[in-house]
Amino acid sequence: MNSIKRIAGILWILMGPVAIYYLLQTAIAEIAKKPSIETKVQWAVFVIIFLPIAIGLVIFGYYAMKGEYDEQI
Repeated sequence: MNSIKRIAGILWILMGPVAIYYLLQTAIAEIAKKPSIETKVQWAVFVIIFLPIAIGLVIFGYYAMKGEYDEQI
């Protein structure tokens, strides 16, 4: 089970930057499609909310890969 947690940690670490990339790519595309202030504010809120979540994925994955969540029996 501990090896599965470590492998999952690597996947979490990889998912963080991918999520950030797609979030920013989508935000830029949507703002370019409709450059009104409402769209800019909406996507700014999305980025501000989801950027720390994606960074948290990387941190969680790092600790999982490091073995912090291994069973201590």
